[in-house]
Amino acid sequence: MTVKHLSVEYNKVNERGTFSPGDIISGRVIVVTSKETKVQCFLVRAKGKAEVTWCEQGQTTVVHSDKKKYFYFEHIILQDKSKGDGSEIIGAGRNVYPFTFVIPNIDMPSSYEGKWGKITYSLRAQLTQSIWLVHKTKTEFPFLTKSDFPFASKSEMIIIGLKEQQCVTRISFFGSGKVTMNVTSEKMGVKQGEALGVSVEVLNDSARTVTPKFYLCEKQTFVAQSKRTVHTNDILFGIGDSVPAGTSRIITKVLSIPPQLPPTFFNCCMMKLEYRLKVTLDVPLAKDPDIKLPLVILLGLPKPHQQKPKRSIWFRKLPG
Repeated sequence: MTVKHLSVEYNKVNERGTFSPGDIISGRVIVVTSKETKVQCFLVRAKGKAEVTWCEQGQTTVVHSDKKKYFYFEHIILQDKSKGDGSEIIGAGRNVYPFTFVIPNIDMPSSYEGKWGKITYSLRAQLTQSIWLVHKTKTEFPFLTKSDFPFASKSEMIIIGLKEQQCVTRISFFGSGKVTMNVTSEKMGVKQGEALGVSVEVLNDSARTVTPKFYLCEKQTFVAQSKRTVHTNDILFGIGDSVPAGTSRIITKVLSIPPQLPPTFFNCCMMKLEYRLKVTLDVPLAKDPDIKLPLVILLGLPKPHQQKPKRSIWFRKLPG
C-alpha cells in the first residue's frame, strides 16, 4: 500500500458551519503516499440527494425505495488519458489538491435523517490505481434550505397563524360523569430551543381523578413509487398536577423545544416532517381522551457546527 492516507476537507462559510443554495464550497483533497504513485484516475465529487427505503412484510417481502438527485458535480484532479497504464504520478509524501464547487441556487431541503429515509449532501474523493485497487473517502456537509418556511408551498395560510393563539375543547363522557378539557397554546410556530406556554383547563365532573400529560408528536412520511409509509414518535414533555373528582383546575406548563429537533419541512417530494402538540388526560380504567394541536418547528438561532469525523476507506476491488 503506497497510499497511506486519503481525506477530503471543506472550508466553512459561516459560524453555523452550514451551506445553502448558491453558496460556494471549496476545500482540499489530501493524499499521503510512501513513494511516487502511479494512478489511472483521481477525482472529487459533490453530491446532494434524497433516498427512501422500507420493507413490507407479508407472504413475500416487498422493498420500496426511491432516490432523487439534487445536484452532482465531478472535478477530475488527475486522469490517465492514454491506455490506463497509470502514467499519472502523485509524488511521495503529503499532497494537497484544492477544489471548488458552486451549489445550485434552487430550492432544496435541508439535511435530514429519518426512520426510512435521509437527505444528504457530501463530498467524495476517489483514487484509482488499477481496476483492483481503489481508494475512497467521504465527508458530509450540513445543508440548510434558504426558506424560513419550507412548507409555504403546501399551505400559505399556515404562515399567517404561526404567532396566533390556539384553543381546542373536548368533552369526554364516562359512566360516572363527564370531563371537559380546554387546551390553549400561545402560538403555533416555535423555534428550535424556544419555550412554548400551554394552558389546560380541566372541569372534572366525574368520580375519577384525572392527570394531564403533555407530548410532542413527531410524524415522518415517506413516499416511494406511489407507495407511502408513516413513522410516528411521541415524546413525553411533562406531567401536570392531578385534578381530583368533582373539581376544576387550570394547569400551565412551559414546554422547551429541544434545540436539536429537526425543523418542520414539506419541500421534499419523497419525505416530509410534521409535529403536533398532544395533551392527554390519564383516566384510570378508561381510554385516555386527548387533544392535538398543530405545531410548526422553525429553524432556531445559529450554533457552531461540530463537523463529523471524516472516514477514509481503503479496499481492494476484485474482478467480477
